Amino acid sequence: MYVTIRDRPKKDDDGKARGPLPRVATTVILLGIVSLLTDISSEMVAAILPLYLTAELGLSLIAYGMVDGLYQGISATVRIFGGYLNDRSSHPKWIAAAGYGISALSRVALIPAHGLAAITGVITADRLGKGFRTAPRDALIADASDPKGLGRAFGVHRTLDTVGAALGPLAAFGLLILVPGDYRSVFVASFAFALIGVAVIVLFVPDRRTKGNGGLKVRTMFRHLAAPSLRRPMLAAGLLGLLTITDGFLYLSLQERDDFAARYFPLMYVGTNLIYLTMAIPFGRLADRVGKAKVYLGGHLALLAVYFVAAAPHGGLFATLLALGLLGAYYAATDGVLPALISRRVPAEARGSGIAAAQTVVVLARFAVSLAFAGLWTALGRSHALYLAAALLIGGIAVATLLLKGVDQEVTE
Repeated sequence: MYVTIRDRPKKDDDGKARGPLPRVATTVILLGIVSLLTDISSEMVAAILPLYLTAELGLSLIAYGMVDGLYQGISATVRIFGGYLNDRSSHPKWIAAAGYGISALSRVALIPAHGLAAITGVITADRLGKGFRTAPRDALIADASDPKGLGRAFGVHRTLDTVGAALGPLAAFGLLILVPGDYRSVFVASFAFALIGVAVIVLFVPDRRTKGNGGLKVRTMFRHLAAPSLRRPMLAAGLLGLLTITDGFLYLSLQERDDFAARYFPLMYVGTNLIYLTMAIPFGRLADRVGKAKVYLGGHLALLAVYFVAAAPHGGLFATLLALGLLGAYYAATDGVLPALISRRVPAEARGSGIAAAQTVVVLARFAVSLAFAGLWTALGRSHALYLAAALLIGGIAVATLLLKGVDQEVTE
């Protein structure tokens, strides 16, 4: 089954109509709804986590950097394993469902967790669940979609995902207005949304067997991952990941400079996600037309602009909104575009593993940069640390541009 999302027919250089773009599969829509519900849950927690850990529990910036790094990077320990299970199993849906279930249970576990060790354990469980589910889910999207419309298919999924990412912080904000300082109510509501998401994938998402599933050997998987077709995009993704400051630090930087009330902190996540929501499908379509590598690099130029806006000594409402908008554009141009790029550079039998490997490289890099940026902020101050990160990102974009030259023309079936 397919859901029709059509564009008007386009014309080639000779004036002939090319016809509408391929339709978006129902599987993609259903997985998008699962992600929407799960992101309401996860973003309710993510939107309050920086302040909850630093203000409510009293963690230092370095301690928060460690937790934030775990939040970004721990899923890397199982992403490739989740991708391998997808390529090995005849039922990738159930691997993804197990990952969603683990993350849902972690929401309840946040309620009694107060010390650093307990918080770290809960965050680890949540991110392990994400690691299990991401590659099977993205492989199902790629398998259910027409290759000519992969960028748009991932864009549609990421749009639905981002609707949840925008609603989650709003829900957290509303709860904290009703019951100020009651973070427990946020955790309980977060668990409820996550549980509904698990129910949707279990009851409604088709248990389709993706192409090539059912017999991938470990040796074969690593041979595919070590193939020359993946080396340059992997290097580029890893390099840019090392230069990507996580959202929590960017939001804390804006909050410290502009000194707005802590209860408005979750609304920054809303601003970013609203821009992401409006731009995910257009950027996905653009990636299908002009090249996924170009859009991916363009997203990092938007991130570079965020660093400069956030680093400026003076801000205000306009500067904050501009930073949030640029950050949303960065995610819209990279989050769905990278798996779309990678999925066409590995054989179908190893598609889940290939996507997982690329995502693993990125999240491991972000784990490292969370710890490093916490140290830079402590040693140099907020503004100087951001300017240094911007200078390094300029060099990283230049190198990544060389690494990604011509990759959109290289396709592996």
